[in-house]
Amino acid sequence: MKLTRRSFLTAVGLAPLIPQPEPQAIIVGTGYGAAVAAKRLGEKGIKTLMLEMGQSWDQKGPDGKVFCDMLHPDRRSMWFKDRTEAPLETLLWLDVVNRDIERYAGVLDKVHYPNMSVYVGRGVGGGSLVNGGMAVTPKREYFEKILPQVDADEMYGTYFPLANKNLRVNTIDRTFFETTEYYHFARVSRAHAGRAGKKTTFVPNVYDFEHMRKETLGEAPRSATAGEVIYGNNHGKASLDQTYLRDALATGNVTILPLHRVTRIQPGYRLTVEQIDTDGKVLRTKEFSCRYLFLGAGSLGTTELLVRARETGDLDLNEHIGQGWGPNGNVMTARAVPTGFRQSTIPVLAIDDWDNGVFAEIAPMPAGIETLTALYLAITDNPERAGFRYDRNTNTVTLDWTSEQSRPAVQKAKALFDELNRSNLTTYRYDLFGNNKAFSDDFTYHPLGGCVLGRATDEFGRVRGQQNLYVTDGSLIAGSVGANPFVTITALAERNLARILTEDLNR
Repeated sequence: MKLTRRSFLTAVGLAPLIPQPEPQAIIVGTGYGAAVAAKRLGEKGIKTLMLEMGQSWDQKGPDGKVFCDMLHPDRRSMWFKDRTEAPLETLLWLDVVNRDIERYAGVLDKVHYPNMSVYVGRGVGGGSLVNGGMAVTPKREYFEKILPQVDADEMYGTYFPLANKNLRVNTIDRTFFETTEYYHFARVSRAHAGRAGKKTTFVPNVYDFEHMRKETLGEAPRSATAGEVIYGNNHGKASLDQTYLRDALATGNVTILPLHRVTRIQPGYRLTVEQIDTDGKVLRTKEFSCRYLFLGAGSLGTTELLVRARETGDLDLNEHIGQGWGPNGNVMTARAVPTGFRQSTIPVLAIDDWDNGVFAEIAPMPAGIETLTALYLAITDNPERAGFRYDRNTNTVTLDWTSEQSRPAVQKAKALFDELNRSNLTTYRYDLFGNNKAFSDDFTYHPLGGCVLGRATDEFGRVRGQQNLYVTDGSLIAGSVGANPFVTITALAERNLARILTEDLNR
């Protein structure tokens, strides 16, 4: 084969930009807000391209499964890591939780900043692939506090119900919950909360509970009862690739390109995009252009792209871009309590102490043995917010969150669980999170903010100072929503797209 300049540059990863056909709209990301945009744009007849940096999880591995489970993680588990990075570091202070793995474009990433790490999903479907599926509509009074410019009547009357319907939200059958051994762990924590005078509430989910019931009877393939969740569920879960994204593709107007990573946005909405393989190698660099650009790459991805565009002078953006970020007050803790051998990975119950600023999910720890661990992921009302900063020397964007900013969240969580321990004569587990800590406050599953609605954007996600540039993900919400955020992100995107389609795309 003749070695041309282009073939040489391609071989060494320095190929020139390859122009691509121009769609009417481009959506960056395939998470909740992005998926809503794709469905609604497709239904409108607008030719739309989605760019996703992760892969499409539709091929089975050597074990006949698309995803690996938590007890036997392999390269499918993590995004280009040499070792898994589960929320728990040790068990009985022993390094038995995480495993060495081969570097690969896995489904779960943990992005590290100086004082905070963020879990994000990598793949077509984003965070819906790796979360616990808890579909919580926030308390109305708190929603009105954090998003006062949004019509709450409209949200609770129209858009929350619409989101729940399209996400296929359902609730666990109470008889099944009360009798199955797989939720013994949740019933134990419910009883302990009651002794402390705290109430619990059932939480809806996108996992099909009828499928789960059949799992326990041996009538359906096992997933939630087989240790699958943070590295993906092979069965039972209605992730976005089975709901909004499937509907979007069915319109015939939407195309998804996986393993395409957007690195730059220039005027005229010219996007520089790296196409990578599952080993992380850059195969080629492309350039896409569009008239309408929707950013749905999540709180981290969207904010990073816009902060870089502003600081490099590519786009004229206001000072609110990159501000208002928070971890939804996430704090994890555990108590020394017998909880049973068999546990479903899908949480269905939470301690509702929101009057004191805590909504604590009763989380599973499905190890296949009795671990004597009652585990919780607390969502707290922490008012602290941070911003993102651009480093010109490295062309990277970092988060200025301090360890001190996590203190209000820990204090609120500690007040609740101190009461549970006093009332039940129990104690904390100090062997799970490293450094003998009872509370883990340096990671989040719920990154929010960075392009806050009404500041960085107008009241419907239009980026201020730009035309036809939109934000449609969790970066619109200033750091806290008081519950698992994906239903709110979905409903807010539905509300915003309804206005944008009517006013902007009919011009």
